[in-house]
Amino acid sequence: MKKIAFFDTKPYDEKSFERFNQYFHIRYFEEKLTPKTVDLANGYDAVCVFVNDTVDKEVIDKLVEYKISVLALRCAGFNNVDLEHAYQKISIVRVPAYSPHAVAEHAMSLLLTLNRKIHKAYVRTREFNFSLSGLTGFDMVGKTIGILGTGRIGQIFMKIARGFDMKVIAYDLYPNKNLDVEYVSLDELLGRSDMISVHIPLTEQTKYMINDQTISKMKTGIYLVNTSRGGVVDTQALIRGLKSGKIKGAGLDVYEEESSLFFEDMSDTIIQDDVLSILVNMPNVILTSHQAFLTEEALASIAQVTLSNLMKFFDEGKVDNEVCWNCKN
Repeated sequence: MKKIAFFDTKPYDEKSFERFNQYFHIRYFEEKLTPKTVDLANGYDAVCVFVNDTVDKEVIDKLVEYKISVLALRCAGFNNVDLEHAYQKISIVRVPAYSPHAVAEHAMSLLLTLNRKIHKAYVRTREFNFSLSGLTGFDMVGKTIGILGTGRIGQIFMKIARGFDMKVIAYDLYPNKNLDVEYVSLDELLGRSDMISVHIPLTEQTKYMINDQTISKMKTGIYLVNTSRGGVVDTQALIRGLKSGKIKGAGLDVYEEESSLFFEDMSDTIIQDDVLSILVNMPNVILTSHQAFLTEEALASIAQVTLSNLMKFFDEGKVDNEVCWNCKN
């Protein structure tokens, strides 16, 4: 029975994987995979990691030294992996789409909460404050929403937005000709949208796509939602946009410096990240802790696809759902 080392695991990970695992001996480590913890992988046949584990050159070289031939990402994103250095050294597999509905629905919930001030109303009524002052929103029907990224999640979010009878426009570096949507340039999307929802992966091309320059081209009073990756948004620029009123509100499920904070209980800790502290304390910002994926269906899908990827690798020599730097097949 092959042995798999799981890093950065939480109780819900263990519960979902044990439900479907019949093939491997799994050791669940709470520690994140880093150059300091990679020695824990010694003696295992494979390693499984999540979004905030570090798979850099040093870690890859150690895994190769320990004769680990496959690293399984139990997520869709792979920006935390040095794919070029891993090329022809170790196979990298992922879960390309565990529940795009979960993420798209969470994005809309952030937008609705921002608009109708649900978070403020909830706190008020718990203190028996039933005043409506400052809780005014707007009808979303007929408003224009810009969708950055029209992959699986973006397409589902598009359907949800149309359910509200909103005008949908989209921008994608690689437009899908089969989609019934109005593709526009990035500048046009920024200038026309009343709301923007971000659904693009983090790459060299998309890093800080939302920055001072692009924010300056937005309508004044726009709502911005990001459930993709924190690095797509320049957080300092976002704060400047919020302070100036250019951005009326932001709903964020991700943060560019989240790796040492998110998924952990930091309630008894003095947070040293001043930028994050500013965001959390802004009344027009809703920050959730990278939970958009977290549904029962998504956890089941993650476990099933990850285990299937590993089974086919070891039993059949196949590499399903591979990501690599220069693969032609």
